[in-house]
Parts: sequence; structure tokens; C-alpha cells
Amino acid sequence: MDELPRTVDVVVIGGGPVGENAAARAVRGGLRTVLVEHERLGGECSYWACVPSKALLRPGNALAAARRVPGVPSDGRIDEHAVFARRDAFVSHWDDGGQLEWAEGAGVTIVRGRARLSGEREVTVNGGAVLRATQAVVVCTGSAPVIPDVEGLADVPVWTSRDATSASRVPESLAVLGGGVVGVEMAQAWARLGARVDLLVRGDRLLARMPRFAGEAVAEGLRADGVRVRLGVDAQRVSVVGEGVRIDLDGGEPVTAERLLVATGRRPATTDLGVEQVGLTPGRPLAVDDTGLVSGVDGRWLYAAGDVTGRAPVTHQGKYAARVVGDVVAARARGEQVCPEPWTHHAATADHHAVTQVVFTDPEVATVGLAEPAEPAHRAVELDIAVSGSSLHADGYEGRARLVVDTDREVVLGATFVGQDVAELLHAATIAVVGQVPLRRLWHAVPAFPTISEVWLRLLEEYGL
Repeated sequence: MDELPRTVDVVVIGGGPVGENAAARAVRGGLRTVLVEHERLGGECSYWACVPSKALLRPGNALAAARRVPGVPSDGRIDEHAVFARRDAFVSHWDDGGQLEWAEGAGVTIVRGRARLSGEREVTVNGGAVLRATQAVVVCTGSAPVIPDVEGLADVPVWTSRDATSASRVPESLAVLGGGVVGVEMAQAWARLGARVDLLVRGDRLLARMPRFAGEAVAEGLRADGVRVRLGVDAQRVSVVGEGVRIDLDGGEPVTAERLLVATGRRPATTDLGVEQVGLTPGRPLAVDDTGLVSGVDGRWLYAAGDVTGRAPVTHQGKYAARVVGDVVAARARGEQVCPEPWTHHAATADHHAVTQVVFTDPEVATVGLAEPAEPAHRAVELDIAVSGSSLHADGYEGRARLVVDTDREVVLGATFVGQDVAELLHAATIAVVGQVPLRRLWHAVPAFPTISEVWLRLLEEYGL
């Protein structure tokens, strides 16, 4: 810290993809910017979440896809050592040297250490050196796993999502607590790598925030891979048994496994951030407006983006919000008027209307915008994906698609696709939602034959065009 400037224009706390984007945009706007990170540059997504989880899932999905096309050699088993080696390559063997090189090349000054807010426009690093920001402090600290209050759980070695995506040995058996995205993805990845998997879910379905048909399709896919999907069970007690763990359940027989993955959600990482120094409550999300300005703080200097805000907790939406924040801070520093009207350059409007997410299981789930009708004028148009393109794509192709339509304006408000490789359908739906493209104009967007995208034609016909 001695050789670094103590006063800069912008301090960004958190060097994951969200913080990197905020810092890079601030620099592009002409601001001297310091980014503080206490672990690896690139953050959770690059080393322990999005990237390694997809690397673990892809081989099993590819093998399953090959088995659905007659004539393709697909009798072998997955080589877990090759899978782990490929995963390790994608996470750069947990070395962030490449990210550091990128940041420095972009003009961002990197400070290694744990940052805490210590006053207005002031950040203390590692409890000592103080950085002062003339323009803004931007918080991009992401989220942390939620560990439920279950008897004995604190005394048992468990996997969190980080362990599940970075392990390099297949356990004989794995119990997964939680039926959200992390739970279902890791259950399938490790089952296809050879583990015996029990998925334990308190509710009556998987992926509870998505349409029921999505969770049901994923559950069927998991069961086909040998996963025991147990719904309506609640962990009451966890204990060590031999070399593994035992989970006693309210609503079912106990489960014993070599490893226990706790995947019961995440919370904004504000507990050890010093937010109380500026009048905010530790452990709570940082509420922001569409420019990223944090509410409840005097002055226009504290901003936040990504999971820490609780708005749209997926990496790509956080990066989008970070780009907005960086541009807003730079514009205000130049004395320019910021216009936060919807769909303008200085407003993260998509967080309200067009959040995108993909669950990379087999079948995949891809969603944008509304999953269910929310008003009387909304209508759900839903059908099976049964088109020439899907039939050629895989024998016995099973999938489902839903559009949520505003019948007054005749525009798409949301879409959900379930099936093999449907993630590639999502961006067309996102453009339709963001662009508010009238259905009668979409009718003229002719899908190529034979592709799975033909389902767009069938959905519009089902609507009545």
C-alpha cells in the first residue's frame, strides 16, 4: 500500500466479474480506480461456480446426447480424471495471474486485502491502510452460502458449492441438501461421474422459483441418472458415522453418505463489510436504485452491483448492473446529467423485466422475464417442443416451452424452455422481451427449418396468429 495513492477517484470492493466490470467502465470513463480483492481476481464464478460447474456437467450431457442419436459410439463411461483436468484448465488451476494481467492492462490498480467501509468515501484495507475515494465507492462483494440451523451440522465436515465444484475425487455416495440450481446441477454432475446421489428437498418440487413443469422435468432427468430425489423431507439432525455422515429426516428414512453438500441458498455478503459505519445493517442486501446508488446513505457516493444487492443474483445480470454503475459514476464525475429512465444507458432496467437464467442440467431449463402470468391481461401459451428440428436433434426428444404474453399490448413478457440444448433458444426470447417486439411482427421472424427454434412458430400459432 505504501507505493499506492491513498486518494483515488473510485474504490471498488470485490474483484469478481461484477467488480471487474465496474472498475473497467470507471477507468474507461477517465477515473483513477482501485479494485480491492481478498481472494482471487475473477471471483466465485470463475473459480468455484459458473465455470467449473459447467465444466463438470458438460461431459455427462454430451454423452447423454450421443446416446440419443443412433449410430454414434456412446458405450464408454466418463473418464473422471480427464473431466477434472479439463475443469482445472478452465479455472486456470485456481491461479488468477491471467485476471491480474487483464486488470492491469485495463488500467485498474489492484490491491490485495480485505476491505471494509470505515466512513464516507473511505475504505480501510486489512484493518490498516486507508483509501479515500473522491467520487465513489462501489461494493461488489457478491454472496455467501447459507448454512441452515440443523442440529449437528456445524460439527460435521460438509461440502459447500465451492467444494462440490473443485473436488478431484468422486465420492462413493453424496447427499445433497437443497433443490435449487446448485443442488440439481451438482446432483447430476456427480451422479454421472459415478457417485450414488440422494437429493433431499424440503419442498414438494425442484426449482421452486420456476414453473412446476421445469422442476418436474429436471427431477425425471435426475431419476434417470439414478439420483434418489426425495421431496418433502426436512433435515433434523446431522452426525458423523464412520467415514461419512448421517442425515436424520423429518418425513423419511435417514440417509448415510460419504459426503454431504449443503446447497440451501446464498445471502448477500455484507456481514463483515463495515456497512454499519454508514448507517446500514450488516447481513442485509444493499438496496439500490436503477443507477446502482445505495439507498439510505447520505450523499451520492456509495454504489453497489451484483448479488450483494439482492436484485438479480446471477453473474451476467451483475456484470450488466456493474457496467451501468461504472458509466454512471464516470458521467457524474464529469458533471453530466444522469438519466435513469427505463431502458436508457444509465439504468439497469432489465433487472425488473428480463432477468435471464439457465440451469445446465439434462434437460436444461432456460428462462427470461416472467415465468407465470401476474395480471389478468397476461396469458400463458404453453406446449411440448415437438418440431422437426427437435426430432432430428435427438431420438425421443422431450421438452416444453411457455411464453407469458401481455394480451393488451401483444408482447412477450417472459419465456421458459425445458429440454436438451434449449439454452441456445434463450437469447431470441430475451430480445423479444427487451425489445417489446409485437407478436404480429414476431410472426415474420421465420425460424429456420429444421431447428428447435421452430417452436416459436408453434407458440405463435397456439396464441392464435
